[in-house]
Amino acid sequence: MSDFAIDIRNVVKRYEEHVAVRDLSLQVPRGSVYGLLGPNGAGKTTTIRMILDIIAPDAGTISLFGQPHTTLGVLDKVGYLPEERGLYKKMQVRRVLLFLAELKGMKPAIAGPRIDEWLERFGLVTPEKNWGEARVDELSRGMQQKVQFIATLLHDPELVILDEPFSGLDPINAQALKDAVLELKRLGKTVIFSTHVMDNAERMCDSVCIIARGEKVLDGAISDVRRQSGTRNVALALAGGAHNGVGGVLRDPTLVRKMDDNNNYFELELAPAADPQVLLRRLIEAGANVERFELVQPSLHQIFLQRVGAAGVEEGLTGHG
Repeated sequence: MSDFAIDIRNVVKRYEEHVAVRDLSLQVPRGSVYGLLGPNGAGKTTTIRMILDIIAPDAGTISLFGQPHTTLGVLDKVGYLPEERGLYKKMQVRRVLLFLAELKGMKPAIAGPRIDEWLERFGLVTPEKNWGEARVDELSRGMQQKVQFIATLLHDPELVILDEPFSGLDPINAQALKDAVLELKRLGKTVIFSTHVMDNAERMCDSVCIIARGEKVLDGAISDVRRQSGTRNVALALAGGAHNGVGGVLRDPTLVRKMDDNNNYFELELAPAADPQVLLRRLIEAGANVERFELVQPSLHQIFLQRVGAAGVEEGLTGHG
């Protein structure tokens, strides 16, 4: 039995003169949470559609659970939440879910109780309102997304593929989705999701693959990716409004090579020969009220900027690909 839920080898996908995916290889271990990261047009959605046999690769191989992904029945083990959501707007929520469960071969007697359990878990059944009895178009966008997520999980898939699952969700609904993903991992399921939000990936994923312009930039366990980045970083937090005058220190190329400025919080990449103690002393001498000064491994966001560069950001870190 293969150790990988997904095993992609040297996959290529072309659209006329455009190469959407170029010689991509990656392996997703069973029972892990895996992030497929990249900017707009990177090839994330194209890769997912090839895994699901929605489109065929022009070269290379794709295996699911040790079998070719085209093997009869293997995709029955997969639950898929597409980037473009789609529910029957005029149907009752519970009927939509029952219909989608039946398409996966589930008997109503099994699907019904499971639907009720998920609706309650996601707060769609409350003492005030049973949203399972409402029409889909009566639900908010966040509620509809939760219904679609329920449909993805009803048949108890071994592999769950989520394409930009957090898009458009408010913090409460996003947290409910994150909790569900981590619960799936505890149950031994494999989850792969595409995202452009690096913070979500860093907090949830065991391993990641960053792709840009159809090519793999790096992949591996998050801890290894951060450790192998080869940079020295400082997490710096200044008391609100107390960083006037420190700009010259932070822009000194002998101390700071790169800076991610979030107003009162900074992630700094030190210059190659810089002494962090000198940087700290210079900041204090400039009048900074330092709340945090810590040598840290770089964040995924910083690694992305380092490996993909400004071109990747211009293509749209906040887009879909």
